[in-house]
Amino acid sequence: MKIKTDEITSIIKQEIEHYAADLEVSEVGRVVEIGDGIARIYGLSNAMASELLEFQTDEGTIMGQVMNLETDTVGAVIYGDPLAVKEGDLVKSTGRLLEVPVGEAILGRVVDPLGRPLDGGPAINTTETQLVDIIAPGIADRQPVTEPLQTGIKAIDAMIPVGRGQRELIIGDRKTGKTAVAVDTILNQKQYWGTDEAVVCIYVAVGQKESTVAGVVETLKEHGAMDYTIVVTAGSSDPAPMQYIAPYSGCAMGEYFMWSGKNPGQTLSDGKPMPKHALLVYDDLSKQAVAYRQLSLLLRRPPGREAYPGDVFYLHSRLLERATKLSDDNGGGTLSALPIIETQEGDVSAYIPTNVISITDGQIYLEPELFFSGVRPAINVGISVSRVGGNAQIKAMKKIAGSLRLDLAAYRELEAFAQLGTDLDKATQTQLDRGARMVELLKQPQYVPQTVTDQVISIYAGTKGYLDDVELGDVAKFEKAMLEYFQTTAREIHSEIAEKKALDDDLIAKLEKALDDFKSTWQS
Repeated sequence: MKIKTDEITSIIKQEIEHYAADLEVSEVGRVVEIGDGIARIYGLSNAMASELLEFQTDEGTIMGQVMNLETDTVGAVIYGDPLAVKEGDLVKSTGRLLEVPVGEAILGRVVDPLGRPLDGGPAINTTETQLVDIIAPGIADRQPVTEPLQTGIKAIDAMIPVGRGQRELIIGDRKTGKTAVAVDTILNQKQYWGTDEAVVCIYVAVGQKESTVAGVVETLKEHGAMDYTIVVTAGSSDPAPMQYIAPYSGCAMGEYFMWSGKNPGQTLSDGKPMPKHALLVYDDLSKQAVAYRQLSLLLRRPPGREAYPGDVFYLHSRLLERATKLSDDNGGGTLSALPIIETQEGDVSAYIPTNVISITDGQIYLEPELFFSGVRPAINVGISVSRVGGNAQIKAMKKIAGSLRLDLAAYRELEAFAQLGTDLDKATQTQLDRGARMVELLKQPQYVPQTVTDQVISIYAGTKGYLDDVELGDVAKFEKAMLEYFQTTAREIHSEIAEKKALDDDLIAKLEKALDDFKSTWQS
């Protein structure tokens, strides 16, 4: 009688299931091929897509994740030292998906994408974990974005406002101040810390030099911003799988705080209210796309445009769709995203930039020509846009900054026309002079975010002509003196604007009188 191997296999499986019903049985396989952080494993016939694996190596257990399901083998990425894994090593399936530690314990820490500390501090003591890759909340679980996320940067808060729960892309060539805009936004959240409006900030560094990340951390510490910030870093020397997973890990850490709004009354260990708002900075997603391209090509997935895999759009869309403002039934928490994309020679029509532009709710485009001419932040108001717009502004700012973008765009056109040397009529010359002063007014030093009240006063003074006869080189000095005046002598008006967040006729009259008084003292 001929013996059938499949019958023997099924009988053995049944016997194992019968006798080991009360034991923990896990499927095991062996590494048949290893290279460049990618392992091919034989024997994990029941492995699931994205399942977490444990590689038993001479140096201990190393984690990995299933990426490819093939006929006889599975392709997996390794989250750890890929050189520690060798052919023939045992691999155990876990039945779990990748999780990272979350919660208050990570605040103020620098961690890797698996939540392990990199700052030389103590081990992170938290039992709470969150899935790294989840399906974003559905439409019914969300609500429209209506609260402003103040960046502290005049040009952005006035013309390209960002709302809590919005995804606003920061795009531009290298060395044009993209990270500076994001860091200023993090620093500006200090004024809300310890209140119900507190925002937890997560800075995710993907493919950056360790020295660059260390510089950002040092800046945050100097300005007291690390109390409410988590830094997740996968440096340029880290394996591609770590760079690929870093933004998802940061997002999971932020989502913990977003969902905490469902439990009102929760407090931090120091008694401050538990934040339900989070801000994520992904610096930058073009490097994550390159890491994912590397993984995909090594896994033998077919290359498409610019050698990126076909699902590179899904890579970013499933990440950025998780940024939202939750409905009141879900606690009303928000997760805002500031993804950063680096362009080559200002080419915003390249593959990855156009992908991310189509996913986000607007973009802040930083132009090299403006940057090198001294306009900083170097925002091109022509192609920068916020699709949330005035909904993400306080009423006072919405009232005074409505025409600012159009005025500046018109000024740029007139400036180009004036360079031809044509004689200009008085009205055109006046418009040019005011436009030049508004450009000077919107310039802002790095790491000096302004409160929204100060911004309202500055922009009102500029748009109403109070700076028209101020020398161009004295605009910054005039503004500084004016804001000091409103924080001391005219403190009552400053407080009233901060409290009302709107400008009625009575308050406008008081504001104009105070500006007139200041102008007369400035001129004398």
